[in-house]
Amino acid sequence: MNLNSTFIVQFIVFFILAGFTMRFIWPPMMKALDERAQKIADGLAAAERSKLESKEAEKRVQLELAGARETVQQRIADADKRAQSIIDDAKRVAAEEAARIIENARLDANQQLTKAREGLRVQVATLAVKGAGQILKREINESAHADLLNQLKAEL
Repeated sequence: MNLNSTFIVQFIVFFILAGFTMRFIWPPMMKALDERAQKIADGLAAAERSKLESKEAEKRVQLELAGARETVQQRIADADKRAQSIIDDAKRVAAEEAARIIENARLDANQQLTKAREGLRVQVATLAVKGAGQILKREINESAHADLLNQLKAEL
């Protein structure tokens, strides 16, 4: 065999192999590569959608947290107002009770003062009668001089 004929046979085999590859192997391989590229593109698109949905969910969560914080702050403010109201009511009730106790004590003191004055008037009148009796060296009749004794008590 000659070098040229070997070269021509190899050339013919190459083209038959290239034609066979182009006809039967290349289309399924390109189809598989296209499907793989499509899956990768779909996966990237799904990842992008997931990223956007994650950002939207994060925004919703932040809004809900802000609303919850606001609600908690409002409840704390309401509780503080209620506590202050209870404290003010307790102070008012305590002040009223203190005023009532002071008024009762004042009335009791006035009653005791009046009783003491009456007792002192009776004792002074008795002492005055005894003193007058000793001065006059005789007994003064209380029933006969009741008007005079009552006037003396009133003056004291």
